[in-house]
Amino acid sequence: MTRVFGDPVDVWVSDGRPVRFVWRGRLYTVRRVLEHWVTTRDWWREKQPDGEATGEREFWRVEATPDREIGVYELRHDVAADSWLLSRVWD
Repeated sequence: MTRVFGDPVDVWVSDGRPVRFVWRGRLYTVRRVLEHWVTTRDWWREKQPDGEATGEREFWRVEATPDREIGVYELRHDVAADSWLLSRVWD
């Protein structure tokens, strides 16, 4: 079962891949990248407040852990805004 979130997260990246992130005050270490894909939003339908067109979003499905229990998390990177969200968590 998945739970959908939209929580901002701080992400550390190495060689273009997320390696750690902080969610709700806890530091998670990425153990393995399960999937990575890129989507392009309809730039003609959505504009950012400054009038710039929106662009790519990168999605990373990762195995990560704050301690011993490993979970599966989906991180979303908005390339234009350079912001990260935790979009899903698998139980």
